[in-house]
Amino acid sequence: MDNRELEQTIIKVLDNNKFGSFGTIEAGNKPKVRYMAVYHEELNIYLATSRKTHKVEELQDNPHAFLLLGYEAGGGKDVLGIEATVAVTENEGLRSKVWSKELEQWFTGPDDPDYVILRLTPTRMEYAGKDKQHGVWEATAGAVGK
Repeated sequence: MDNRELEQTIIKVLDNNKFGSFGTIEAGNKPKVRYMAVYHEELNIYLATSRKTHKVEELQDNPHAFLLLGYEAGGGKDVLGIEATVAVTENEGLRSKVWSKELEQWFTGPDDPDYVILRLTPTRMEYAGKDKQHGVWEATAGAVGK
């Protein structure tokens, strides 16, 4: 599968998996993984969270993270592993774009001062398809955000 076809396949996996396992490195250099809702536009990936969470602190110390999608009930049977660097952003446009009614259980609205977005910039993505397809996408200058 060529790179463009792989990107389209990755986007389909992102479309089919609304939740993923998000891993960071906590104090003591230990991994920490939690389920999170996943939002995306093409290969631009976003997670909503509170600025008061440990993951925000962990990402300030080490911005490298991993997101695993797929092969679970309610999701697709394809698996996608994403290595990424993560930035915590308060960008109002992005907060409005990612906002959904489901977030009301944690935040008062898209203007809630504790509501932030984790913007993942993939550096490497590995796809394993249910039909034994496999592909590795690696970032090149300008690859993300086409």
